[in-house]
Amino acid sequence: MNPQRLAQEMLSLQKQGCSNLEPVSPSHHLPGLLEAVSQAVENGLRLPIVYNTNGYESTETLEILDGIVDVYLPDLKYASAAEASLYSAAPDYVDTSRAAILKMYSQVGNLVLDLEGRAERGLIIRHLALPNNIAGTRDTLLWLRDNLPRDITLSLMAQYIPLHKSNDFPSLNRVITTDEYEEVIDCAWSLGFENVFIQQTSSQEVGVPDFGLDQPFNWG
Repeated sequence: MNPQRLAQEMLSLQKQGCSNLEPVSPSHHLPGLLEAVSQAVENGLRLPIVYNTNGYESTETLEILDGIVDVYLPDLKYASAAEASLYSAAPDYVDTSRAAILKMYSQVGNLVLDLEGRAERGLIIRHLALPNNIAGTRDTLLWLRDNLPRDITLSLMAQYIPLHKSNDFPSLNRVITTDEYEEVIDCAWSLGFENVFIQQTSSQEVGVPDFGLDQPFNWG
């Protein structure tokens, strides 16, 4: 899809009543995406742009996005370079993602909602709880507490399921337990965070594609 077609699709989604436009992990398509957004804005696009990212973003890239992205939706996955290296082959993930989070916050600040509860601007930080505390949740929350206001918006996710190469890593080869997730929530409350989205552990069963089917993404 070229930028012109993408701009048309954005305007079509706006006409259909969508609340926002949310490109997911779009960094490698950024030149074309920005061209499409520019063309769409010139032709009447007014929807918030939500930048959905794994958090592994350079501050130089984020400087380009300043004034374009309305809502940042990053992950903050690990608190340990060793874990990030072992499980995601990204030994610099912790330092890179933390610098990115600070840059994002400096651009958009806390989450702002409209009268209907839809995000207009701001930062929502996602943290996926992993079995055996592989994600280093407490250390991540401590860093957030020490570097950002307590009223930032967090999304503490319980939806991890073992897929792909999880068999190669016994510590990751199971879902998290209810007790593990409750410890994550209790940690956030004890550290004074005020705005936290939480999930049911039943979310582990929702939206998982069955790759044994001819159409694994057809949930109808």
